[in-house]
Amino acid sequence: MLRFYNYYISPDKPLARKLKSILGFTPKRLNLFKLAFYHKSMKNVSDGIDHYNNERLEYLGDALLSTIVADYLFKKYPNSDEGFLTKMRSKIVKRKSLNTLAEKMGLDLILSSYSQGKLSNAMMGNALEALVGAIYLEYGYKFTKKYVIKKILREYIDIHELETFDDNFKSRLLEYCQKHGHNVDFRLITKYKHDKRDRFKVAIVLNGNEVAYGDDFNKKSAEQEASKLALNELTPLSA
Repeated sequence: MLRFYNYYISPDKPLARKLKSILGFTPKRLNLFKLAFYHKSMKNVSDGIDHYNNERLEYLGDALLSTIVADYLFKKYPNSDEGFLTKMRSKIVKRKSLNTLAEKMGLDLILSSYSQGKLSNAMMGNALEALVGAIYLEYGYKFTKKYVIKKILREYIDIHELETFDDNFKSRLLEYCQKHGHNVDFRLITKYKHDKRDRFKVAIVLNGNEVAYGDDFNKKSAEQEASKLALNELTPLSA
């Protein structure tokens, strides 16, 4: 009855219908799923509380995704070592991958309804983690595990392509520079505020010269972006 009310009668029925089209089901605890799309930068207030956001759900979803993906990979690759499994899990659950997954799932269609400004990629991944947390609180671990594997991992990720794809650009850059005798360093140019969040600008310094820059909401991601651009410049020279 509650799902029927949420879908046909509730003031939040547009949200219920979007969730149904994306997730395949209508939640009972609609307010819980609504919370999953409130990012901390939106400065929402509920019942006098000014920290009404998805951070706690995001924390829960992050832990769940890591556990579910680890278990899925452990069973899928019974003969692979710990190093391979760790790298594969990292490729799936890292921030950039979650941002892409959230976009493929269409979470931006809901997130844009509650955003007070331009959506950032990080907000997409945060919402996905929070959504997984909400699913767990409503349905429990068994359902959540089955849902993540069947509706997210198998539907939106080409696991075999991921096996050979190396997107650790920083590691590749360090290997290239070691092979070709280049001195490379990662220099933090500036740390500044954007949309009330910290952003980092990093430079790749090659043999004393700044050759590429990366800019992102965390330093590691900025280093990866800068490394990717540096490799694009260096690759023709290695031919």
